[in-house]
Amino acid sequence: MRPLEADFAAELALVRPDLSAAYAGALPGARAAVLGRLWRGLLYEPLPGLTASGPACVLLADGRSLTGRARRPYDLGVEPALWLDERPHTHPAELLAALGLPGTDRLVEDLDNSVASLALSRAGASARPAATLEDYEQSVVDGHPYHPGCRNRPGVSVAEQLAYMPEHRPTVALDLLALPVRDCLVTGPWPASLMDGDRLLLPVHPWQTRHVLPALGLRPYATGVIRTRPLMSVRTLAPLDGGPHLKTAFTTRMTSGVRDISPGSVRDCVPLSHLLTTLSARCGGGLRIARYLAGAAGSVHGEHSADLSAMLREPTHEAGTVLPVAAVTRATARTPGAWLAAFARLALTNALGLLSLGVALEAHGQNLVVAVGGDGLPYRLIYRDLADVRISPARLARNGIEVPPVSARLLTDDPAVLHAKLFGSLVGTTFGSLISLFGQGDRAVEARLWDVVAAAARRAFEALPGTPDVRADHNALFGARVAVKAHLLSRLEGAPPVDSWTSLPNPLAARVAL
Repeated sequence: MRPLEADFAAELALVRPDLSAAYAGALPGARAAVLGRLWRGLLYEPLPGLTASGPACVLLADGRSLTGRARRPYDLGVEPALWLDERPHTHPAELLAALGLPGTDRLVEDLDNSVASLALSRAGASARPAATLEDYEQSVVDGHPYHPGCRNRPGVSVAEQLAYMPEHRPTVALDLLALPVRDCLVTGPWPASLMDGDRLLLPVHPWQTRHVLPALGLRPYATGVIRTRPLMSVRTLAPLDGGPHLKTAFTTRMTSGVRDISPGSVRDCVPLSHLLTTLSARCGGGLRIARYLAGAAGSVHGEHSADLSAMLREPTHEAGTVLPVAAVTRATARTPGAWLAAFARLALTNALGLLSLGVALEAHGQNLVVAVGGDGLPYRLIYRDLADVRISPARLARNGIEVPPVSARLLTDDPAVLHAKLFGSLVGTTFGSLISLFGQGDRAVEARLWDVVAAAARRAFEALPGTPDVRADHNALFGARVAVKAHLLSRLEGAPPVDSWTSLPNPLAARVAL
């Protein structure tokens, strides 16, 4: 065991000794799962210290070579070992340290955390069949399908992971923090049930109560008041008694993002919800927006704080089975070709329609929820977590739509940014992971499934007006390469605090005229 793995094992022996054997048994698989994600990044991201790469080999600037199995960008699956100058490496953090690439020290730590936490997730995950949305949310054990930091959770102890992380299917009791309402930023109608006279009662995650509030000189008004089930994002939770989902601040880094809630997001949440709801209605149905109903941010030293924020989001109620796309398995999609065709029709009709009007969604498997009818096929999509969309004021204006009062960071007229946001998530992550899951490495099957996606895209474009914006979107979707987030680049020392990007061969490129 590496030191962090041993630390996890020691803590687990104290808090859940019944899981110790399962944790030890899960470590080799967790290492291989993260190593597979790392191998994809090394093959396809332009990292400093690498001079060339092919589908099965990476050349280093110092003359060494790293080899492994050939891997297409959208392939899922593990890598039991990679060979650095013919020496096998089975642990991703050990391998990255041995490569000695510039600026990777904290990324090595991320990989260590990801392996240890993934093994813990697999050891403690429940095998109970899923029936509700919350069950499906909590069935996603391995996290992001392509991110090497898929289970990176620094600052969250073993006991806290067992108590708060969705794959362990806990009940999390939220605290309430009383704040003078006059000092709070409030968007939308804050519920009377979360008021105490002139004080706003802010739902607070118990991890935040323990680790963040004391440094701010704050104590909760009440503890353990709202019993909830955590959803995939960890900090968004569904109350057991029903009602709006509660998005709370959880100020630590998970995967690669800090899970606080900026005051800008609080300010934007209601107008964004209104805009996306209005535009989705113009796209012919099939897409529902999970609207934010209200948001609030408390004040620290006279400034509204991302550490003291919460938002209320309407729950997802649809007939039939409802699950995040990230929770789709071959069992839930019993007829993969028909399932993918129905999903692609919904996703592309609505996403391309919204893009033509002026909004690019970040349509990955956590943000997209699919409702499945009695025939086993998707009939509706629900889009949630609106803070990462991009809005084109010029496109809105060309469609007679007023720009909403939202943060400047959401606004751009750059087609490359709009296309990267939508196509990088929808093609690079969502369709790629689904096709890899359904195809299981059979390239002929995968090719037929990509043909299904391409056909749905062509039909979606045919239904749109032939404007210059739509033609540009068409050319980008079927272009030679597609921009996707660069997960390794973004975690290098000195990387800017915004998304890093790379480009991958576009599996739709050869299908434009099929």
